[in-house]
Amino acid sequence: MSMKYYLSLLLLFFSTALLAQKKFTLSGTIRDGATGETLIGATVKISGPATAGTLTNGYGYFAISQIEGSYTVVISYTGYTAITKTITLNKDIKLNEELKSTIDLAEVVVSATNRKNENVKSAQMGLERVDMKSLNSIPVLLGEKDVLKTIQLLPGVKSGGEGNTGFYVRGGAADQNLIILDEAVVYNSSHLLGFFSTFNADAIKDVSLYKGGMPAQYGGRLSSVLDVRMDDGNNKEFKFQGGIGLIASRLKAEGPIVKDRGSFMVSFRRTYIDLFLRASPDSSINGSTLNFYDINAKANYKINDKNTIYVSGYFGKDNIGVKDLFANDWGNVTATIRLNHIFSDRLFSNTSLIYNNYNYTVRLLNDVTNFKASSLVRDFNFKEDFQYFSNKHTLRFGINATQHRISPIDISVSQESQVNPLTQQRRYGIESAAYISDEWAATEHLNFLYGLRLAAFSLMGPGNFSTYDPDGNILSTESVADGKFYKNYFNLEPRFSVSYLFNEENSIKTSYNRNTQNVHILTNATSSSPTDQYVLSSNNIKPEIADQVSMGYFRNFDENNYEFSGEVYYKWLQNQIDYKNAAQLLANSNIESELLYGVGRAYGLELFFKKKFGKLNGWVGYTLSRTERKFAELNNGKYFPSRQDRTHDVSVVGIYNISQRWTFSSSFIYSTGNAVTFPAGKYVVGGQTTYYYTERNAGRMPYNMRLDVSATLEGKKHKRYQSSWNFGVYNLLARKNPYSIEFIDDPNDPRKTAAQQTSLFGLIPSVTWNFKF
Repeated sequence: MSMKYYLSLLLLFFSTALLAQKKFTLSGTIRDGATGETLIGATVKISGPATAGTLTNGYGYFAISQIEGSYTVVISYTGYTAITKTITLNKDIKLNEELKSTIDLAEVVVSATNRKNENVKSAQMGLERVDMKSLNSIPVLLGEKDVLKTIQLLPGVKSGGEGNTGFYVRGGAADQNLIILDEAVVYNSSHLLGFFSTFNADAIKDVSLYKGGMPAQYGGRLSSVLDVRMDDGNNKEFKFQGGIGLIASRLKAEGPIVKDRGSFMVSFRRTYIDLFLRASPDSSINGSTLNFYDINAKANYKINDKNTIYVSGYFGKDNIGVKDLFANDWGNVTATIRLNHIFSDRLFSNTSLIYNNYNYTVRLLNDVTNFKASSLVRDFNFKEDFQYFSNKHTLRFGINATQHRISPIDISVSQESQVNPLTQQRRYGIESAAYISDEWAATEHLNFLYGLRLAAFSLMGPGNFSTYDPDGNILSTESVADGKFYKNYFNLEPRFSVSYLFNEENSIKTSYNRNTQNVHILTNATSSSPTDQYVLSSNNIKPEIADQVSMGYFRNFDENNYEFSGEVYYKWLQNQIDYKNAAQLLANSNIESELLYGVGRAYGLELFFKKKFGKLNGWVGYTLSRTERKFAELNNGKYFPSRQDRTHDVSVVGIYNISQRWTFSSSFIYSTGNAVTFPAGKYVVGGQTTYYYTERNAGRMPYNMRLDVSATLEGKKHKRYQSSWNFGVYNLLARKNPYSIEFIDDPNDPRKTAAQQTSLFGLIPSVTWNFKF
């Protein structure tokens, strides 16, 4: 045979191989068949000449590339009937499908993801999702469904205490959690001083909590990300739903703008405690104010097959006041405009313009000075995110830039007042980032999720910036003009997670991630409050840094009906902030002179066992942890427990579906008391008792324990109308859990000191009527 013949055979072989290996893309959007809502995290799996699977992204979009051939496609989502199709993949194919809901109340409220064994297979660690359809089953205070209270029942997430929606994740402080609503930062997520959260569950579609292995697209906080997404609205028909409870009512309306093309959603909630106060015969409280309202609104429109626009907003306000004494109001406003664009079957983009505003005002009503104090935090944010799908890789990359404006506190008084007005200087900063990450299914057993985030922060003028010595005295002050950069920080944040599957039912995972934070809350309370001060990183305050490593074992049993996981973690914290002893905090224009800077560490074990299906389901979570800080000026330079340090946390949730109409549930929590600083002694000056303190946080509050129960009765089903009654008892054991402890002179012997405990709640019954039509 001639050389020409061999070359012809060789060329034919390679050309055939190339043709055989040519890949085509299956892509599309998965929606709810009844409402047209996009489904986040739906599973799309194809099998044939090759097998592959993926999850839909935050907008219900997916893409899978495979070689030519005939495939079976299975599309599934928890609580929905799966769809199976056969396709011939010889060209790029669009597959937009709608799934029908089974409304299976036997499914657990919190699920790691929507694929039955995704908790085992995914490289992502520490991700928990809240199933909004089943949230009614969890007993809560006064019957108000509460996303933040629900996530506090998970291991690694510690409650801020009764009467507080603040939470702590793996040793982080309350301000180290990034809470976003449709991509907009929510600086204060509480209503009525923390009794309720700002998130009206009727208006929420998806809630994802990242407590470890944070993906590279998120940044700006050290401990966790709570990503909350609002309902898009029903694009097929008009619907109304709501509820009437003991202290609050809510109403939601949704419907198509153009059927199957665009929709809207508006939800309103308000309390009416103030109506009872007005009717009170007690003249001291008659006319006092105690209420909140919030409005969620969203609209979307599909311009064409490649472009969809979303507009959403949140408006919330709290008003608390005592007649003729004081008035306090605070609120959040967020607005988001997003454009989804499909460049190709494999390349998806999301462009966002985001605004958020948080402010509070305090007034003294019985004071001739006309005292008024106010504060403001305002952000403008631009984000550009891309997602690229290939055979074994899902690549994400993007940029974002945020302009911060913070007005710490302004105090105004009348001209006749003896009190001096105070206007603290506004601070301006630009926080920007660029990131890239890749989720790589390397083999059937090995999965990687890795990325890198470059975070930058610039403090800007106008303003005067002082430098202080260790005693708080001003060493120098520099004046910076408007728009000029004064201080810049740059940090690289690597993120890495890997999972190894022994089989379909068990795996091990490990992760490392670094995060930085440039927006800080200054508070000396055990939990956040509306009047906390926000500050930016500066010449004195360096960006906080956290490095976390974690490792876990994940196991499913009985065809994924039972889940078990055990995780250990260790976190190093740099540039942590605390106050000096006897610091002057209120209305201090040189607040940075009162700060101390140190390090911290947190480590722990988290165990989680969950039953997902059947008449009886629920979970048990346990956390054993330690959280410590160290400052050269405190506790002789030794580590001491942080305020949020609690050794043991136990939560048990049970949901029992006794029939198609009756569902019973209960939750039990137990936790070690918070670390607190007790006085070591006291002395009397001018007839006034003054306490002195030695070791920081060396004492403990009493332990917390609470049992809540509820029952839900579904009304008889009608063609256009549904209703249900929810009956609950909060704190069935009527235990007086500690909210605060104050030290006073013992009435029987002033030489001794007595501890006086304040508790908020005893046994509280509730009833709520919910309706939908």
